[in-house]
Amino acid sequence: MGSYHGPKGRINRRLNAMVFEDNGAAKSLENRPTPPGMHQRRRKISNYGVALAEKQKIKYYYGLRERQLRRYFDKARRTKGNTGEQLLVLCERRLDNVIRRAGFCVTRPQARQGVAHGHFQLNGGKVDVPSIIVKPGDVVTLRNRPNLKKMYREVVDGSAQPQCDFVNFDSDNLSAIVTAVPTYEDVSLPVDVGAVVAFLSR
Repeated sequence: MGSYHGPKGRINRRLNAMVFEDNGAAKSLENRPTPPGMHQRRRKISNYGVALAEKQKIKYYYGLRERQLRRYFDKARRTKGNTGEQLLVLCERRLDNVIRRAGFCVTRPQARQGVAHGHFQLNGGKVDVPSIIVKPGDVVTLRNRPNLKKMYREVVDGSAQPQCDFVNFDSDNLSAIVTAVPTYEDVSLPVDVGAVVAFLSR
């Protein structure tokens, strides 16, 4: 799941949500807002099916494998507060998600690939692990490579900057500072987290 390379438009249509943000996947959902496959019959989805779909939204949206999601869930369950909300906050604090929310990249897969290829630095040190959990005060910058700065400059200048309250992005210097721990209100994925908690608690 962390490196899904299949047809993303089909996933958006199956889950009826914009879990993949690239243009092709977005247009697929807009043009054909029905599940993929021929001769679809309208049938009532079971509670299990609904909860499974909600869980899949989180996995595809943040690029998680099943083991990673369950590890986050176990950590969220041990944290004070609502388990579902804490689960999504942990996902929001992933380095690849912060890079996407800051505006370095257009999609999370792009951000994940950039981190894995060593394009970014965290607090001045090179990182290549997308799942690092950031904390307030962390600074994300590009490595001092002219080709990287040119590539990401084109991305930043060619796309609208997303609104993100817990990350302060300096588009001139191509750097981002995590200013606070994200809250549940900062989560950009519409998902029934209660159903996910019930599913993972089975």
